[in-house]
Amino acid sequence: MPPLAWYGIVLGVAATVTAAVTMPARWLSLRVGYIYPPSERTVHETPMPYGGGAAMLLGFLVAVTVAALSPAMHGIFSNSSEPLGVVLAGAAIFTIGLVDDVLDLSAPAKIAGQVLAASILYFLGVTMYEIKVPLAGLIALTPSVTPLITAIWVIALTNAINLIDGLDGLAAGIVAIAGGAMAVYGLRLMELGVLPLDNIGPLIAAIACGVCLGFLPFNFHPAKVFMGDAGALFLGLLMAASTTVIGGRIPVTSGSTYFFFAPLFIPLFILGVPILDKAFAFVRRTARGGSFHAADKEHIHHRLMRLGHGQRRSVVILWAWTAVLSGFVLFPLFIPKVNAFIPFGAAALGVGLYTLFHPGLRRREAEVVPAGTPRAERFSASEAGGPAHPNGSPPPTGFEHRGRVEDLVSGPPAPRPGASGARTPRRA
Repeated sequence: MPPLAWYGIVLGVAATVTAAVTMPARWLSLRVGYIYPPSERTVHETPMPYGGGAAMLLGFLVAVTVAALSPAMHGIFSNSSEPLGVVLAGAAIFTIGLVDDVLDLSAPAKIAGQVLAASILYFLGVTMYEIKVPLAGLIALTPSVTPLITAIWVIALTNAINLIDGLDGLAAGIVAIAGGAMAVYGLRLMELGVLPLDNIGPLIAAIACGVCLGFLPFNFHPAKVFMGDAGALFLGLLMAASTTVIGGRIPVTSGSTYFFFAPLFIPLFILGVPILDKAFAFVRRTARGGSFHAADKEHIHHRLMRLGHGQRRSVVILWAWTAVLSGFVLFPLFIPKVNAFIPFGAAALGVGLYTLFHPGLRRREAEVVPAGTPRAERFSASEAGGPAHPNGSPPPTGFEHRGRVEDLVSGPPAPRPGASGARTPRRA
């Protein structure tokens, strides 16, 4: 196995390059008009530039080049088309996101771009070999099924990261934690002899962590630059590639309770917050008879803010959830005695998340507003997530009544629905 120090060096290179080019990318975005214009639903009063996605892509490319030139990592790149596959697929999905930021692509066009990126991964070997299903054993994937599985996984993770990108620093922080956890997980499996030493997954996960750490200081609230769909889709692609070649290539390991449900659930744990948010959004929007891409304000971060948390605190809470979920993956690898408690802990976390954030738990009533009531005194149940209060008294959820839902969090302008600069109609 390559020395662990080299993974740290590559991570540091990715972070340093991304941080170094973020502000120049911001300046260039302002010059060419690649910006997110302000609106009444954002906290930003001036046009906010994109450019974070381009900085991440450049940081990724430099880090991959450094790794390829390192003698310690020669085995990962020799006689393998997988590194090229990740680079080309990342460039393809970045381009799709860039065009979407500028032209606002339709949902079918974006899905087609994600399928294109998944096809590049498949044809260059970045695929799962088998899936271990609890109580069903190991299921080997045939060539007829592998392309479909690869496409579904890429679409699921890229859209999950895209949807969670709703507050400044949220997506970058979650991917930084998840990427770091996935890298540690893969390296530990290499050390135990479970994962091949030439597996590219830990390297890609470490680079994803690095580019996010380099970008985060410029994106945490108040953000100076957005990653845009170009950056969000790119990060989703990196996580899809790393989890594919780690989680889909672990052989059967007997004598360990932990591997009974690994690796199928490992990415679901590490990326639990964005995947759960995506699942809730799908159920919520389709149950209402609308389009999955129709914007709403019912994402997990919106619910946290309606509980009274500010934008920064909501982001930190979701970072903490990601760290806790990642801990469920990493802890048993180092202390096997806790294996027996993992299913119970997972169930407790699932119940907690369901209780706090399930879209159907808050009772909704029609808005009742007396005739002639000024607009500033109206309170909408559909906006606040609770019953209407025409008399202006605080709703039972603990909010301070301020009239508009945009004012529920902190009074002045509302939190912008997409920290990376996504447009309101496309992402809540």
